[in-house]
Amino acid sequence: MAEAVNTDLYVGRRRRNLVVMTLAWGATFAGLGWLVLILGALLWEGFSGLSLKVFTEMTPPPGSDGGLLNPIIGSLIMTALGVALGTPIGILAGTYMAEYGRHSRLTGIVRFINDILLSAPSIVVGLFVYEVMVVTMGHFSGVAGAVALAIIVIPVVVRTTEDMLLLVPNPLREAAAALGLPRAYIVRRIAYRAARAGIVTGILLAVARVSGETAPLLFTALNNQFWSTNLNAPMASLPAVIFQFALSPYGDWQKLAWTGALLITVAVLALSILARTLLAAGKTP
Repeated sequence: MAEAVNTDLYVGRRRRNLVVMTLAWGATFAGLGWLVLILGALLWEGFSGLSLKVFTEMTPPPGSDGGLLNPIIGSLIMTALGVALGTPIGILAGTYMAEYGRHSRLTGIVRFINDILLSAPSIVVGLFVYEVMVVTMGHFSGVAGAVALAIIVIPVVVRTTEDMLLLVPNPLREAAAALGLPRAYIVRRIAYRAARAGIVTGILLAVARVSGETAPLLFTALNNQFWSTNLNAPMASLPAVIFQFALSPYGDWQKLAWTGALLITVAVLALSILARTLLAAGKTP
């Protein structure tokens, strides 16, 4: 009798396991299927419009040939400036949280605010910078766009910097302190060197995050159909041009939008692969 009960329990568990595994595999294949369809459409449409003109000519008026030179340069300028503004702030904040105020109340408050910024929609950041800078200055500008991107960069760098520094073994710090090194030297020469790969990975992930942001730039840098490197004026960006061209009724603009989306996707993929490679290299003893 007991053997029959055990057999029934075993068969029931096998059935439940089969149902759950079937649902899990089905959900996996469904997600991967949509991903393959999206990437396939992007590659097909993007490569069909890819040519040398994309990198050498300006955005065209409707019905004319052109390229994406000005939004590519504008995106590179604002992304580089945003990363240059946000990275030092993020590294310093993460260093304080991990090295100086690890158990302080201020660290808990900063970590809570940082978590909110990490999950906040980027459009909220764009609206904030619009009210603070664009309205005050009276016009859209590349500087406002860079500041919006910097605000998005900061929480990513803060989180990765703190996490990587917390992974550095305390005996390394204690050994350096026993040799008489000041705290600042311990952080710079011991902790930073041990966590360098992880910190660089966080910076690359932040670059990948902001390189495809559209909403903050629409509220800050707006757009510019012409060549302009003036940071005090509206500046073109690749995400904003993709948004504008994809919604237009013109076929040539739509083709450029697909090509621009392909360029951003390839750039983000390359940065993600590089970040994972550096992180894996940093974990290797």
